[in-house]
Amino acid sequence: MKFTKLALSASLILLCLTSQASDNEKRPHETVTPNFMREIPNIPGKSMITAVVTYPPKGASPSHHHAKSAFIYAFVLEGEIRSSVDGSAPRIYKAGESWYEDPGAHHTVSENASDSKPARLLAVFIVDTGDKQLTVPDGQ
Repeated sequence: MKFTKLALSASLILLCLTSQASDNEKRPHETVTPNFMREIPNIPGKSMITAVVTYPPKGASPSHHHAKSAFIYAFVLEGEIRSSVDGSAPRIYKAGESWYEDPGAHHTVSENASDSKPARLLAVFIVDTGDKQLTVPDGQ
């Protein structure tokens, strides 16, 4: 089954829309920009999806889980990102640093560590090809 641009758009729009729901509506939200999507030819049933996540100063994502099949690699492109996964102590990752999230991980903190400068990261998902909703805010 080949992915179309429509499927890419639909999946990443869901990523964007679900990441907008937040218990803290006063903080600026992240912006998610679709980057790449492709079935992995030598791993049947798996696809790679990438997106650039941009946080304005003081920006944050709500606490969330990703698709249960999703293995995620995050690489900081610009600025500093504060992140905590599965109850780990929050850590600040600077441009050039990275982390990963195992399938089913709980991402409790994902935010710009700066009050004055933007931050960006590249999120790389290895996910079951049929998964449509990549991000689910807590409580949904």
